[in-house]
Amino acid sequence: MNGERTIPQLSLTDVYHLLRGHHGPQKWWPADTPFEVMVGAILVQRTTWANTRRAIENLKLADTLSPGAIRDTQEEELQKLIRPSGFFRSKARKLRALCEFLGERYGDSLEAMSERPDGELREELLSIYGVGDETADDIMLYAFGRPLFVVDAYTRRIFGRLGLVDRKLKYTDIQSAFQDSIPRDVALYNEYHGLIVVHGNSTCKTRPVCSECPLDTACPKVGV
Repeated sequence: MNGERTIPQLSLTDVYHLLRGHHGPQKWWPADTPFEVMVGAILVQRTTWANTRRAIENLKLADTLSPGAIRDTQEEELQKLIRPSGFFRSKARKLRALCEFLGERYGDSLEAMSERPDGELREELLSIYGVGDETADDIMLYAFGRPLFVVDAYTRRIFGRLGLVDRKLKYTDIQSAFQDSIPRDVALYNEYHGLIVVHGNSTCKTRPVCSECPLDTACPKVGV
């Protein structure tokens, strides 16, 4: 009546279906092996997937994409290989810490590591230098197939603008909001996170392209 638009309220399930209808299936995370997932989860910190992919390709071309090979690679050479991912000095330390953990604790056997219960496995990952909540859950979900929803900067941005989560909440609080609202399903969490990544990259950017967004008519644009 007063010219204000009526904004429909979306559920987290609604958002999933709208994003999937718009972007199509993502088949995320792009990796050939569980170890490649682990490496990618570290290299993607504070950068784009395009830069991460270039660094992983460098490791593959140098035949260095294994725990033992990374441990045996000189620090300067490892930094050079992963330089496209940015922050290459700290990320080289993080990769080495991961690989040292895998060697000392599991003899580089991800099969043995996968036998750990969810809680214990996540705590072990968090004990590794450079592995925080998001990185641990990337590994839990994509390398080990555990139903933990990954919360990243895109999640906070997209769902904060939608008014569905408070982007200032702690990681675990946002994660619980998703896990309490949608089924605990690995394939669903996998696909949903992939859709969030592509939508955050292509549309709901720092400067959003609202005219191309399938959520626009239901988005109150909180904080935009």
